[in-house]
Amino acid sequence: METHENFPREVDAVLELALREDIGSGDVTTGSIVPEDAVLTGEIHAKGTGVISGMGLSRAVFRKLDPECVWQEIVHDGGRVSPGDTLARVTGRSRAILSAERTALNILQKMSGISTLTSFFVEAVAGSGVKIKDTRKTLPGLRWISKYAVAAGGGHNHRAGLYDGILIKDNHIKAAGSIAAAVEKARQSVGEDFSIEVETKTMEQAREAVSCGVDVIMLDNMDILEIGEAVRLIDRRALVEVSGGVTLENVKEMAQSGVDFISVGTLTHSAPCLDISFDVVNS
Repeated sequence: METHENFPREVDAVLELALREDIGSGDVTTGSIVPEDAVLTGEIHAKGTGVISGMGLSRAVFRKLDPECVWQEIVHDGGRVSPGDTLARVTGRSRAILSAERTALNILQKMSGISTLTSFFVEAVAGSGVKIKDTRKTLPGLRWISKYAVAAGGGHNHRAGLYDGILIKDNHIKAAGSIAAAVEKARQSVGEDFSIEVETKTMEQAREAVSCGVDVIMLDNMDILEIGEAVRLIDRRALVEVSGGVTLENVKEMAQSGVDFISVGTLTHSAPCLDISFDVVNS
């Protein structure tokens, strides 16, 4: 998976904000020590084992401060690395490179952490045909970045936001009065423009969702026995998604129960960063 710089406008704004947040009125340390005309070459190295994501964004960060810097990408997004591997090499104006370093690494480390954790879940269900999906549990402003990283790790993206999919949850059901009423109102509003997914917490709710002919039924926070019972009840009349309480220890068993998707909030809200460093090799 090669990287590019055709990011959504909001992602470019995040990069600008991150640099302003870090540099503020100026990098006083670098500015007082490094000559204005100095040039350096630095390398980005993996210090842990994982799956890389965010190379294109890191490159964009450096080029925001030095548009003429030379970037050599050695590992592309989706690539697996081990400690000591060189991910990229950048040559440019020393002040710009050193001022951009931390922001570039922060993005790369966080995105690679998400990709790495996603790959663990994907590997755990390998052979089952089940797709691992993310959720909307992302830091504000970092939705696209987080979901891109999930895809780089072999996962699949759930809806990007409230605008591109109908997911009827418990509070929607309460507001409408029942699953049937909520589904009917949604159909009257959007017709066939969107598939309809319903979150269910009990067998009774799953049965009602089936009777409404929805496209996807989410089994929320059910144990493995309940999941199996619900899958038999639904009997392929809808796609089945599992959500809530999913861990690396139980995801394989969930996948073997006959579901189609497993959504994991942990991928984006709790993934640890992958340890990555930037080292000057020539100045």
